[in-house]
Amino acid sequence: MKKWKWLLLSGLGILLVLALALPADAAGHKYVGAAKCKMCHNSPAKGAQFTQWSESKHATAFATLASEESKKAAEAKGIADPQKAAECLKCHVTGHGSPAEMLGEKYKAEEGVTCEACHGAGADYATMAIMKDKAKAMEAGLTEITEAVCKTCHNPESPTFKEFDFAKATAATAHPNPQKAAGK
Repeated sequence: MKKWKWLLLSGLGILLVLALALPADAAGHKYVGAAKCKMCHNSPAKGAQFTQWSESKHATAFATLASEESKKAAEAKGIADPQKAAECLKCHVTGHGSPAEMLGEKYKAEEGVTCEACHGAGADYATMAIMKDKAKAMEAGLTEITEAVCKTCHNPESPTFKEFDFAKATAATAHPNPQKAAGK
């Protein structure tokens, strides 16, 4: 292979790796916060996804960092305050570390691990016209739930890590829309 072709191909490979590794906001999508998701995803007829999330450990992920157990784990790692430490917040707060301009006016770090941690920063897909068309939603930043997405936080780097079973975890956190399942 000619040298210039190899350089081009290796350059494209590097770009692909970078694109896959970058957070959702790197594509220019802003975080809107869980309240925006609640507007459409809390109807019992549609599966009450917001309520399911609000009753989950993900919703209390930031608050958990204030617990005595978290403070002890942080202290063992030389961290004074887990609610202020980037190494804790990167997994306990959706969008942590993103530039301020990528955080919408209703975004709140205190919401913990919100819908957007798993589904991607939502400012560009959070409209009915886009959400009703999966291809458009994906183009606008909606992401598929994958084991790799979950393992960005559920991994041995966490001081409280327990073996992660993707199939079991997704079954436990599933929040389907019964109307979609019925073809409505």
